[in-house]
Amino acid sequence: MKEPKTLQEAILYFADADRCIAYLAESRWPDGVAVCPTCGRTDVSYVPKRRVWQCKSRHPKCQFSIKVGTIFEDSPIPLSKWLAAMWLIANCKNGISSWEIHRALKVTQKTAWFMLHRVRLVMKDERDHKFGFGGPVEVDECFIGPKPEKMHRKRKAKLQMQQTLGLRTDSYVGKTAVQGVLDRYYRQIRTKVLPDVKRETLQNTILDNVTPFAKVYTDEAVQYDKLEKNFVHKVVNHMQEYVNGQVHTQGIDNYWSLLKRTLRGTYIAVEPFHLSRYLDEQAFRYNNRATKDNPLNDGDRFAAMVTQILGRRLTYNELTGKTAANEGDARQDEPF
Repeated sequence: MKEPKTLQEAILYFADADRCIAYLAESRWPDGVAVCPTCGRTDVSYVPKRRVWQCKSRHPKCQFSIKVGTIFEDSPIPLSKWLAAMWLIANCKNGISSWEIHRALKVTQKTAWFMLHRVRLVMKDERDHKFGFGGPVEVDECFIGPKPEKMHRKRKAKLQMQQTLGLRTDSYVGKTAVQGVLDRYYRQIRTKVLPDVKRETLQNTILDNVTPFAKVYTDEAVQYDKLEKNFVHKVVNHMQEYVNGQVHTQGIDNYWSLLKRTLRGTYIAVEPFHLSRYLDEQAFRYNNRATKDNPLNDGDRFAAMVTQILGRRLTYNELTGKTAANEGDARQDEPF
């Protein structure tokens, strides 16, 4: 049976547990040689009846399944449901909520929420970007959060009080700042949650992601002043016009509209503590979308995700900020 290219084909393809294991094994060990995750031996044998591999060395965990060392580790959920969830989140343009996964895959909503966050960890781009975008590059920031005019007066007063007392550093009440850098040539984007929108913070992100002397297009925000010291900086004044030849930020503005449509329409309530994971999800779909030069299909996008499942682990305590390492980072803000 050929590898799936559509959702219908994927459901039929991954209905067989052995086929799921074979698909993941081929992606994990492209040369066909299974490796023990504990000792690294390559002469391991497969036990078909138990669907596990047996290492010839005697040590703890000498038997291991395809889930070990991946986001699926220690999960009782069958691979058929895991792979279906990955297919849906990879290919639904505006994302898919945990309630939809709960109804479609017959798991609890809490389990579906945890599954989606583990999948988002796979969608995170953890490559070492030794070289920045070469340009032309569009840079802009947006604010994610509730609309003040639609907030309950008590909640709005609470947020304003926190801001007055210095407990919040955001410029807009109840909102979180996000900056994006879009390379027009490669049509790739990188986003980052910011603690504030000060000049130093915004320009440091540009310095980290854009090569020197590249063309950088921004709006008229004063935080981008003096960028011409390191880049060919052009500004479009949105009070007068939105496009001036090649000088515009229409590309990244389109990305913000996609992101906000996903957050407000599909997920509705997102904690600032988890916002970076939702940014990773949207950036993955955007960076792996079909274009004229790169006609990807749903199967290609899914396969790209599968290649990144190894070595990534997220526990429920880490997700909810209950581990010792995350207790200081977990924010108790109200959801958007």
